[in-house]
Amino acid sequence: MGGGEPRATQDLDLVVKIPIKSINKLSKELEKRDMLIPAEVILDSILEDRADSPINALHMHSGLKADLHPVREGDMLRESAFQRRQPVDYGPPIGEVYIHSPEDLILYKLMYFGLSQKSKHSRDIAAILKAKKNELDLDYIEQWVARLGLNSIWKEMLHNVS
Repeated sequence: MGGGEPRATQDLDLVVKIPIKSINKLSKELEKRDMLIPAEVILDSILEDRADSPINALHMHSGLKADLHPVREGDMLRESAFQRRQPVDYGPPIGEVYIHSPEDLILYKLMYFGLSQKSKHSRDIAAILKAKKNELDLDYIEQWVARLGLNSIWKEMLHNVS
């Protein structure tokens, strides 16, 4: 799970590096696991600049949702998130997957909150901070917060959790 608050749909935030030549294979592998994403949708998502919109995959039988966040050329944060991803074994039918680190999930939630002002993102950040505050690499978060221009939102989140 991404680490935010529990909601009706459980979701995974997955960082993926998808070579163009592997798109058809990925689509077929997902289909074997009852997650339908046509190869064209994957390709369009990778090639288009969609302001970090993930590729959504919904498991037809369990309702489990996976947000696939592809590494796009020149996206230094996503590249960093890919390097820091963490393996988690969810057992059948999903198996082992790589998820965002809590720090990277916080950074993306900060960006989403800055764009949308949706409270679910701030609640997710608060839940991660409460659950993992002593384990987080705050230096990493603060370096990226400064690079992304999210200082005021970050400080507000920290103040609200204290």
